[in-house]
Amino acid sequence: MCGRYASSRRPEDLAGIFEIEKWEPEEAYEADFNVAPTKEVYAVLDRPVKDAEDPRPVRQLRKLKWGLVPSWSKTPEGGARMINARAETVHEKPSFRKAFTTRRCILPADGYYEWVTAPAERDLEVEGKKKRPRKQPYFVTPADGSVFAMAGIYEFWHDRTLPDEHPLAWWVTCSVITTEAETAPLGVAPKEGPGSLADIHPRMPLMLTPDRWDDWLDPARTDVDDLRSLLAPPPEGLMRAYPVSTAVSNVRNNGAELLKELEGPEEGTLF
Repeated sequence: MCGRYASSRRPEDLAGIFEIEKWEPEEAYEADFNVAPTKEVYAVLDRPVKDAEDPRPVRQLRKLKWGLVPSWSKTPEGGARMINARAETVHEKPSFRKAFTTRRCILPADGYYEWVTAPAERDLEVEGKKKRPRKQPYFVTPADGSVFAMAGIYEFWHDRTLPDEHPLAWWVTCSVITTEAETAPLGVAPKEGPGSLADIHPRMPLMLTPDRWDDWLDPARTDVDDLRSLLAPPPEGLMRAYPVSTAVSNVRNNGAELLKELEGPEEGTLF
């Protein structure tokens, strides 16, 4: 799954990486080292500019709310539960299938956080024989330091209790697409602990390699089978993972220190 990630690159840097043509300088694009559900996140998407004479899609950097609200939903309350969409079923789930065929985006990140519970401890917890253990967070990021381009989808929701011109009348929300975690060895593994992404968690955000960015963002591509071919996992061995401070577990903590690599798991945590 993806429940927390870090995004610290400046708009100017993202513009160069993704060939972005339009973004709003007046919007506050600040580094966020502890991105959590329901926050506003930055997304790359191809879409015509509103009220522009040229109808062609323009690559834009936009702010979206993390937690997809389907267009047909009566209220936005369920968005916090729709932060992830499974690659295996995104094309058929009523909440996601329309966005998958027509509204796809890339959510740029430094990497994502995941919390490890050792298998034996997890079994005891499930059986109710032990109180909830203290989990060790890991940060997962491209081994070469490149951007972690997460596949996403986005949707528009209209709050009909407000006038159309009201600034909160339209919500633009998104989900991260997830896939099965790699079982192959990490490109760079920690000195002790998990040796693969699957040892950390059974699922992971789907990372799009640069050769798929244009095809994924192209709104003219609407064939489901064609789009599903873009959901294939990236090559193995591209990622590294390392333990970070349990301070990241508190969403109120937010700073570059959260990405600092620890020598090993913190005392009292698992692995």
